[in-house]
Amino acid sequence: MTLQPVLPCWLMAAVIASVGLFLAWRLVLAWRLVQASRDRGAGSRSVGSSSAGSQLREWLFRSALVLLLLAAALRPGIAGGNAHAATADVNVFFVVDTSSSIVAEDYGNHSPRLDGVRQDIMAIAGELAGARFSLLTFDSNAVVRMPLTTDTSALDTAVAVLQPQVTAFSKGSSVTSAAKLLAERLRSARDSHPERPRLVYYLGDGEQTSGAAPEAVKVDGGLVSGGAVLGYGTPEGGRMKANTGPRSGGETGTDYIQDRTSGSGRDALSVIDEGRLEWIAGQLGVPYVHRSAGDAVAPMMRAADPGKLERAPEGAGLDGRVELYWIFALGAFLLGLREAVLLLRHWRQLPAARLRPDAGRPLAEARK
Repeated sequence: MTLQPVLPCWLMAAVIASVGLFLAWRLVLAWRLVQASRDRGAGSRSVGSSSAGSQLREWLFRSALVLLLLAAALRPGIAGGNAHAATADVNVFFVVDTSSSIVAEDYGNHSPRLDGVRQDIMAIAGELAGARFSLLTFDSNAVVRMPLTTDTSALDTAVAVLQPQVTAFSKGSSVTSAAKLLAERLRSARDSHPERPRLVYYLGDGEQTSGAAPEAVKVDGGLVSGGAVLGYGTPEGGRMKANTGPRSGGETGTDYIQDRTSGSGRDALSVIDEGRLEWIAGQLGVPYVHRSAGDAVAPMMRAADPGKLERAPEGAGLDGRVELYWIFALGAFLLGLREAVLLLRHWRQLPAARLRPDAGRPLAEARK
């Protein structure tokens, strides 16, 4: 059995200790009242003894209720289930190429590759519902667009507003320029939650526009539990619209990037480099999958099947986990329901006591 408390372990321990001491104190007081009532009754059954016994019984029920809630908060579980039951304990990192080539118009019916990137990210998020997602982008620089979060609406918004680098600022990019940032994020995720597998999805076209050769992707063994490198583009290539940044009136440019290397004055073409993408996949230890418009989600997920990650290093596979907290939560709910019924009954008896003709007579006589 394993525990995954809803609060940090040190805070959970402090809460359990303080609550345990308080309940023990209350139970000891109630027990002493019972003993004192029995001594006064000299062995006979008295009203005071019955009242003290009732108070002790109520505190036993309340203690059981609180202890069941604490047990549920510890989130006990046992190994079992399937990959979908474990996706809530997965960290997913999307690494997206936002250089100018990502808007090359050779995806589907002359659509930009970025359309496919957006669709696939949200499709993966849908397959791994409940996981934590982070978005990293790279062109001339690598940036964390969104830290790890379970908020898929935030992921949807971050992906929807993705744009390529402003063309005037582009000085060439490397396909592995996000490697160091990714390694840092992976190490941080492992250090904070070592039990959560880390999936990496790299989305790009493999085109190296930097003058230098790409650096190797250096990640420690076991940092990447699975994922895939997803490639976009065609060998024929596609034209790229220039990103001039926001103009007056909020409009963006519609001109195409020109090929200035040949002096022909023609529109530049971006061509996918699948060899480079396969090399990156080998560096990360994940499969490479080429993506085209209309491709189903299932083949992509089979190529990066989370259910097969039990062979990952450090035992960080996506083995299922059967949650047991609901058993304790159910017990707490039933005891809480009992408390609510007793409270309602007591509340309903109060007006009746006040309306009795003789309810105030002892008090009036005492005043006389």
